[in-house]
Amino acid sequence: TKNKSHCYLNPEKKVSEEAFKVHGYSDEFLSKQEKFSKKCQEFLDFIKDKRLIIHNADFDLSHLNNELELLGNNKIKNETIDTLSLARNKFPGSQINLDALCKRFRIDNSRRVKHTALIDCDLLSKVYINLIDQKEPKLNFAQTGQNVINKRLNKTNDYFKKVVEPTSEEIKLHNEFLKNNLKKNFFN
Repeated sequence: TKNKSHCYLNPEKKVSEEAFKVHGYSDEFLSKQEKFSKKCQEFLDFIKDKRLIIHNADFDLSHLNNELELLGNNKIKNETIDTLSLARNKFPGSQINLDALCKRFRIDNSRRVKHTALIDCDLLSKVYINLIDQKEPKLNFAQTGQNVINKRLNKTNDYFKKVVEPTSEEIKLHNEFLKNNLKKNFFN
């Protein structure tokens, strides 16, 4: 969707060495950020009625739901798609972490030196499109030619696959080719 909501949060505790190696955010930096309790409603408003696509959803949702519960909020009940499960089903026995999936789908993840939310979300959106075999958005086939072009020009972040309709002459030549050449190649 290209809609983004991003903030850093004060975890209200020291960052472990292992976590620091993963994301690179120091105690000093995080201690100056707002607490989840201050950003909670903004977060809930942002995800309201949205389908969530998460890599390893059980892990992330367990942490989020715990924090929500501590603040007296309901657990997240959004429809959730777990790309880890999708990858596990599609590539059983293979590595299915985000880096491995980027490599499999030839997605450039060179910006991903550390695990940062915005970069990970961007990569995951590309991985998800590949996991569901939708390399490009599907077109409504009722909209072709100039109609598609006119509709899409008004959207700056969108792209489209141009549909080229064959002329009646091209269809006639194609049918003649098939009639003459398929029989020859099939029976030879």
